[in-house]
Amino acid sequence: MDITTETISSLKRKYAAGEASPSDVLDALEARIESTEPKVLGYLRRNLEKAREQASVSDTSLPLGGIPIAVKDNINEDGEICTCASTYLENYLSPYNATVIDRLQAAGAFTYGRTNMDEFAMGSSTEHSAFQKTNNPWDVSRIPGGSSGGSAAVVGARSAIAALGSDTGGSIRQPAALCGCVGMKPSYGMVSRYGLVAFASSLDQIGTFTRNVEDSALILQAIAGYDPMENTSKQQEVPDLCAHIGKDVKGLRIAVPKEYFGAGIDAEVAQKVKAAIDWYQNEGAEIVEISLPHTEHAIAVYYIIATAEASSNLARFDGVRYGHRSSEAKDAISTYHLSREEGFGAEVKRRIILGTYVLSSGYYDAYYNRAQKVRALMKQDFEKAFEKCDLVLTPTSPTAAFKAGEKLDDPLQMYLADVYTIAANAAGICGISLPCGFNSENLPVGLQLMGPAYGEPTMYQAAYAYEQAHGWSQQVPSIT
Repeated sequence: MDITTETISSLKRKYAAGEASPSDVLDALEARIESTEPKVLGYLRRNLEKAREQASVSDTSLPLGGIPIAVKDNINEDGEICTCASTYLENYLSPYNATVIDRLQAAGAFTYGRTNMDEFAMGSSTEHSAFQKTNNPWDVSRIPGGSSGGSAAVVGARSAIAALGSDTGGSIRQPAALCGCVGMKPSYGMVSRYGLVAFASSLDQIGTFTRNVEDSALILQAIAGYDPMENTSKQQEVPDLCAHIGKDVKGLRIAVPKEYFGAGIDAEVAQKVKAAIDWYQNEGAEIVEISLPHTEHAIAVYYIIATAEASSNLARFDGVRYGHRSSEAKDAISTYHLSREEGFGAEVKRRIILGTYVLSSGYYDAYYNRAQKVRALMKQDFEKAFEKCDLVLTPTSPTAAFKAGEKLDDPLQMYLADVYTIAANAAGICGISLPCGFNSENLPVGLQLMGPAYGEPTMYQAAYAYEQAHGWSQQVPSIT
């Protein structure tokens, strides 16, 4: 079996025809991992014995029956170490399943592999992991994006069929673009966050990495829906996400915001995305230029709100209840200080300090409260846009994958890698990144489509139509 050509859809057909079994797929996948993983380093851990047991009893008649899915290492899974790529949690054994794990299993899937990430999901390059630096499968001297870089890299390398990730400001879509796969951030509240280690609770969403658009819809259909265990989960019926897949784009109104093609975008990225815009127009979609005037404040708003929420969420890591505890501590205060000093990496500390500052007395109104007001204006920008259009089309990332180490000493330049993805999290809308070509260095370029809250079916319609008309998603990296 050539595992590099298989998708969820193709495997389901082979299972139904008796041409393959989940155990066959696992064997082929493991062979691919052994070939690619020494160079890519996308997995933190794998449990082949457990996966073989699950594969052997898989019910292939279920929607995801017999499909192995990798999991970002900030999603809890009963009996699995969940480190968030941090030494603080390197020995933390999860005692329960995240809701998304339960739902994957109910749909017949089984998990295989925990993927690397930026520590506590704070980063855009997966260089902030405490354990290893993941490489881009298209050029192992370059970063895979982040924070879900491990998930993106293994799906891009074809050493995973699909993977789960989390997206707080672009942490699924940006690495998907850089690794040449499909990355999906659902509408806020559509997928339960129960069991996801929180970074910024008003922005976080669990989503998917897949080899194509249809597979993304199939997994999201399985994991979406109301969860009484999670207080931001919406009691709203999940639409049939595949309902419009296969329909053409004639008559769709697609908006292109002028702010996303200004200073800072790489010329080749702009050219590839504009070619995609032309394709949609030639296929009968109506292209409308719009303005999202508060886009210029997106980075500032995000890094105030996200760090404030991170400061609050990470306060629970105190060296007392679970996680790292300093052996040098003498009392309660030194336990708290030393455990956090030893356990957290530099980027996590930077964000905790910034978040604590903007929440502090005398600065709350000047920073956090003002950022929330601008966030409301950003949301209104999108609401006005969706009165005129069905979808918004932008680049996913301003550049292709950059060299490892290139931006480590310049946090602001690193933060700007998410400039086109942050707004969707702030507004609570859905967004997908899909391949739209390669630059002159054979590095993938990503196209982003955004839809209104619970507008996933139309977004999948437009993404699938583009994907089927081009061969980008079928390209496989030659990993050297």
